[in-house]
Amino acid sequence: MSKKNGAKESPTIIRPYGDATGDGRVQLSFTLPVPTDKRAEGAALQLAAKMGLEPAMVVHSKSMGPDFTFFVVFGQAQHLIDLSKVKIVEREFPLLSPKEVSAAVKKGLRRPLVVIGACIGTDAHTVGIDAILNIKGWAGEKGLEAYSELEVHNLGAQVSVPELVEHAHRLSADAVLVSQVVTQRDAHIHNVTQLSAAFRESYPTGEQPVLIAGGPRFDEAGADALGVDRVFVKGTTPGEVASYLVHVLCRPTTRAPDKQKSKTATAKNKKSKTQQTAAKRKTRKASA
Repeated sequence: MSKKNGAKESPTIIRPYGDATGDGRVQLSFTLPVPTDKRAEGAALQLAAKMGLEPAMVVHSKSMGPDFTFFVVFGQAQHLIDLSKVKIVEREFPLLSPKEVSAAVKKGLRRPLVVIGACIGTDAHTVGIDAILNIKGWAGEKGLEAYSELEVHNLGAQVSVPELVEHAHRLSADAVLVSQVVTQRDAHIHNVTQLSAAFRESYPTGEQPVLIAGGPRFDEAGADALGVDRVFVKGTTPGEVASYLVHVLCRPTTRAPDKQKSKTATAKNKKSKTQQTAAKRKTRKASA
């Protein structure tokens, strides 16, 4: 590390820290489909070596039934980490307070912003979607139900994709939030991919709701591959979701306000202009 203006510069090449700085020591756990015995420990050490952990040792093993063994292995990684090549998804929108969100919706849409949320497929774990939508929220923040200009519909768990699409049409949803906690055999990937395809088929191009997927095992950079507009991962707060909705839906160039209201306003303007013209004509006749 070099010094600049009296301060230490952060290194760009690093190694894991275990017992001492830069020693490369790491700990990992896994399960092998073998009975618990010396042969099983040898198999665990062989896997660790092929993963680049040398030397390595089995610090814990436990039988997971007659044919499986769980291991915790401690070893020294040989790989280096280049921080300059790490890619992350930066938040491209400002975080807004509930009052700022409501003011932006009033100004941008001139009507409530309609949000639908659900856990799709066989997923019965609503803790994630409830944390974002329910008024009690989480992490000290109230959920979207507490926002005065958001109309929130929480459909709960095990909602089928066709059912969700039908609700979106019926409620004229601006945004659809989907939470996926169950991830065995990449169920979350398959479910969300099916969801995005169904919405593309059901809506004209450019008119479908904003699609948001969230869950602990999603990749923030995977929105395009899933066919959704945004992916939120663990630790996301209701305020972040609300701020994103304002960012994409309440700008002048994104989505128009309610069509019926626009037609009514246009009609009123035409009527007002007609009345003004008639008044001018009466004034001219009276002067003549």
